[in-house]
Amino acid sequence: MKVSGMLWTGLMALSLAGCATRGPAVDSPVLRDPEALAAAQASQATRAAWLASQADWSFSGRVAVSANGKGGSGRIDWEQADARYEVALSAPVTRQSWRLAGDLQTGAGRLEGLEGGTREGGNAADLLRQATGWDIPVASMVHWARGLADPTAGVEGLEYDTQGRLRALSQHGWRVDYLDWFPAEGARPVLPRRVEARRDGAAVKLAVDQWQMAPQ
Repeated sequence: MKVSGMLWTGLMALSLAGCATRGPAVDSPVLRDPEALAAAQASQATRAAWLASQADWSFSGRVAVSANGKGGSGRIDWEQADARYEVALSAPVTRQSWRLAGDLQTGAGRLEGLEGGTREGGNAADLLRQATGWDIPVASMVHWARGLADPTAGVEGLEYDTQGRLRALSQHGWRVDYLDWFPAEGARPVLPRRVEARRDGAAVKLAVDQWQMAPQ
């Protein structure tokens, strides 16, 4: 299915507006010491447990998406309410916007803002791929964006940096690199600031400006 003319017009504007997602990759050393690695793994398990207790959360920032040399970038706002999510993408130059709503339990999705009207499907990632050409594992991104492995799939690789933070993980054939982190704040653990996910000719780059967790 071809991408709509309106969508590609918006994406070209997004490409000009989203340059802030670009930047040098951080080549932090991989943690090798067995004792320090065990401590990092324990710290990650504690992080995962705390984040699992936060059913509702959101972040805002910038995203860049590319597939086979084509793509764009712009603002992103992600709102998670337990298993349900809404992801809004906006193009500041054209003031166009698109919204993807989905459910982790059913896998279904609804995409609004496309030329020709709203589209729905039983698989949010497939719906997004068919409508836009973007290869984004949406259900896994719910976890990857927070610096967690997707619990529904096997982990093909994990790396930690010398500060004990997750440096990279591999799942579904994707490599997800964590290039920068927000420091811990109160009970909240460190959270990703810059994330890059790549597989074959596809890439998703995320630069988070702000995280929000629902008050307990």
